[in-house]
Amino acid sequence: MKTITSSKGLIRMSILLIPMILMIFSNVYAAELRVGVDTAFVPFEFKGKDGKYTGFDVDLWDAIAKRLKIEYKLVPMDFNGLIPGLTTGNLDVALAAIFIKSSREKAIDFSHAYFRAGLKIMVLTENQDIKGPEDLKGKVVAVKTGTATVDYVKTLGTKKMVKFPNIDQAYLEVMTGGADAAVHDTPNVLFFIKNASKGKAKAVGPDVKAAYYGIAFQQGSALRDKVNVALLECIEQGEYDQIYIKWFGSAPE
Repeated sequence: MKTITSSKGLIRMSILLIPMILMIFSNVYAAELRVGVDTAFVPFEFKGKDGKYTGFDVDLWDAIAKRLKIEYKLVPMDFNGLIPGLTTGNLDVALAAIFIKSSREKAIDFSHAYFRAGLKIMVLTENQDIKGPEDLKGKVVAVKTGTATVDYVKTLGTKKMVKFPNIDQAYLEVMTGGADAAVHDTPNVLFFIKNASKGKAKAVGPDVKAAYYGIAFQQGSALRDKVNVALLECIEQGEYDQIYIKWFGSAPE
């Protein structure tokens, strides 16, 4: 009889402790969000000379976080790991110039769009054979794993598509003659050509497959609505424009 009574007491105590345990975990979660970013995607996120991550996405998220009064830590990783990081619960938020796509929306949630970008082709300056997407047929093309570019390049009839976890590796493949061209998000392609190619690379053809970037969340995350409000406030009150000008030199059109 005493054993039964004792067991009932333990059960009651366990039930009473559950809310306290949940509250503790909730406070830990709220205290420091885990925000996934790409390891190197200039000018959106990259490691600065001081060893800290910086860029357009980093500044935008910091502005949003300050409005929401939330603490966070950046978790740099290969782009291909960001969505799995959300679906497995290892990340709370991810922003790394992630295109909003229906296939991704099946696994994660997105914020309102915050940036519009297309895809651009990069080739060596002396290359006269490739002038647009139609000229990539039968060519070797370097891309970044897990991006929207992969799906697009599959439709072009290339000889070979070489995938890299980091876009800088794809650009290097072109610069060293291992690939005929690289295809990636226009802002990043133009930034690389201007700041890192030393005049040895150029962009060709029109922007294609223009789409929008969104901040990504775990499905059903309560954060999304709060972040959407803060994002719209940043846009309406001019803070977004200030961040945009800082990284791209002019206000968004």
